[in-house]
Amino acid sequence: MTTKEGLQVIAIEEHYLDADVDAKVNKMAGGGEETRKRLLDLGDIRVKEMDAAGIDIQVLSHCPPGAQAFDPDEAEVRAAGVNNRLYDFIQTKPDRFGGFATLPTRAPELAADELERCHKELGFHGAIVHGLTEGEFIDMPRFWPIFERAQALDIPIYIHPGRPHPAVIDAYYKDYAEKYRSILSAGWGFTVETATAGLRMVLSGVFDKYPDLKVILGHMGEGLPFLMWRINHSFGDIIPYQGKDRGFREIFTNHFHITTSGNFSDSALLCSMMEMGSDRIIYSVDWPYVENQPGTDWLETMAVSPEDKQKILNGNAKKLLKMDC
Repeated sequence: MTTKEGLQVIAIEEHYLDADVDAKVNKMAGGGEETRKRLLDLGDIRVKEMDAAGIDIQVLSHCPPGAQAFDPDEAEVRAAGVNNRLYDFIQTKPDRFGGFATLPTRAPELAADELERCHKELGFHGAIVHGLTEGEFIDMPRFWPIFERAQALDIPIYIHPGRPHPAVIDAYYKDYAEKYRSILSAGWGFTVETATAGLRMVLSGVFDKYPDLKVILGHMGEGLPFLMWRINHSFGDIIPYQGKDRGFREIFTNHFHITTSGNFSDSALLCSMMEMGSDRIIYSVDWPYVENQPGTDWLETMAVSPEDKQKILNGNAKKLLKMDC
């Protein structure tokens, strides 16, 4: 394992599917039967593919929508069960796996409590939230107890894509969705939905309220680094933040980290580094929706300095997630 330079490889947006949740919400994961089979695997297939590609550690997160699919009362129990079973698996291979909590976001106070339990009792490194909850973006004030607790615990919240709102699908995508299914997901819809979530968080004032809050976006920041200059210029310095009106760029780069999940492009990486700096970029694959091998093949030709490569492949993850490995 490791790269040719001997660098440890930590990948932090790597998915799985809990069998109990899968039984309750049939074929939740999407991506076809082969993808579903690999998501359900927490053993031989996963480890074999990690070893073959040179992935040392995966930080595991439940695929969308996770516990967000359930009503509040049921979601609390389901989320706790999912997290406990993930913990049990991680204990079988603690040198190869870490975890992000799944949260019952329909009940934000309970979600905050579950986040704390998972961090303090199970050793999880943060939590992942998928797309919309009951049709609402995660920046809405009802969800702020989750962010308050994340700040208090000094752990990040990973905002991951979910299916676009039905009204958006109807207005934007229905003409092409049957023939081009990925227009709703990784081909376009996921990016637009999750970039919007990140933008809304900056505008919402949540970072003014919680100045030490840390958030992660995958897929090379969902396109936001590429658009940073235009967004920042268009809004101007009008966003209240720490006693002054500030620009989008300052707030975004103070609070967000991004990952390389499913986007193994030197051009996208260099753009992101120029906008955010190498300290805020973390390696990920997005397995099994994306294969490990293209992600680690890219590492051998990645057009960055040895120092920046070390940060991206393991240093930034260890710092942000407080990983001792």
